[in-house]
Amino acid sequence: METTDKLDNISLCEPRVDDCQLWDVFLGIYGYSALLIAHRMKLFAILAKKPHTLEEICSILDIKSRPAEALLVAAVNLGFLRIKDGKYLLMPVAEEYLLENSPNYFGYYWDIIIDNHEVYSFASLEKAICTDTAQAYGGGDVFKSHEENNESALKFTRAMHSVSMGSAQAWPKFINLSKYRLLLDVGGGSGAHSIGAVSKWSKLQATIFDLAPVCTIAQEFIDKYALHERINTYAGDMWNDAFPSADLHFYSNIYHDWTPEKCLFLTEKSFKSLEQGGRIIVHELLYNDKKNGPFSAVGCSMLMLGWAEGKQYSGKELSKMMQKVGFKDIQVIPTFGYFSIVTGVK
Repeated sequence: METTDKLDNISLCEPRVDDCQLWDVFLGIYGYSALLIAHRMKLFAILAKKPHTLEEICSILDIKSRPAEALLVAAVNLGFLRIKDGKYLLMPVAEEYLLENSPNYFGYYWDIIIDNHEVYSFASLEKAICTDTAQAYGGGDVFKSHEENNESALKFTRAMHSVSMGSAQAWPKFINLSKYRLLLDVGGGSGAHSIGAVSKWSKLQATIFDLAPVCTIAQEFIDKYALHERINTYAGDMWNDAFPSADLHFYSNIYHDWTPEKCLFLTEKSFKSLEQGGRIIVHELLYNDKKNGPFSAVGCSMLMLGWAEGKQYSGKELSKMMQKVGFKDIQVIPTFGYFSIVTGVK
């Protein structure tokens, strides 16, 4: 429609649809911010000790009633809190994932989001889109930074452990691993998925294959779960170093960091490394086959623009990669929340 400054040229035209979608997109950023601020202010930990009224929360957090009410109502609306007899209580999702003493604590992932908040700004995402380059850590190579900076490696590995433990305990229930002896957890980070797999399958051992600084951190998690007799680490670079012997290769949230060409390289490397009957499992948050949703995959692809060179894939795309290099009996299996596994056999 041609624009004009002449008011007498404008005709009224009632909208064919309402504008709720526009408001939902715009206002969604405030729900995101509200929950992260509540987490940073330790609101969930406070309410875990005992329910509180609005006035009590104002006093504990040392904030005024107006912002406190806005924060609390946002948390209620998003399903993390509820109100009973004028007091705010935690919902099960907050108890399960937002309390530090929970084995499924998600908060370390939120911490790294807060600490790198500039990556999620309009300016940063616009630059990522216009230049097709990651913006995290000042635009440097994220994984090289972890190799050179132990503190960055620790924070990132802890964050990925935080976001992984729920799904790590779920996917091993959806596939029979009784015939396999050794899982190679490629780019395994903290070893969350190794921990989940060996805890479910009593005859299974696991090796976490990652960069040397990450292996040191992983050992702390292995010791924490008292699994040092069943899980070990192997320092290496998945692009340049040979994989140690294993009959099961596992990748979680690895493929989405890389281009299709690099994902195909890893798929083929696993195929060549595995013996006949060996299995590959790729654990990812998948697009549907039409690649128009779900929104979780859409959002994660936007997330990848800021952090890496990859994107989310569909089960169909990952299946084609496996088929191309020679894997058979390929399956796409939904497992936990938004996650699925794609698996094939040599």
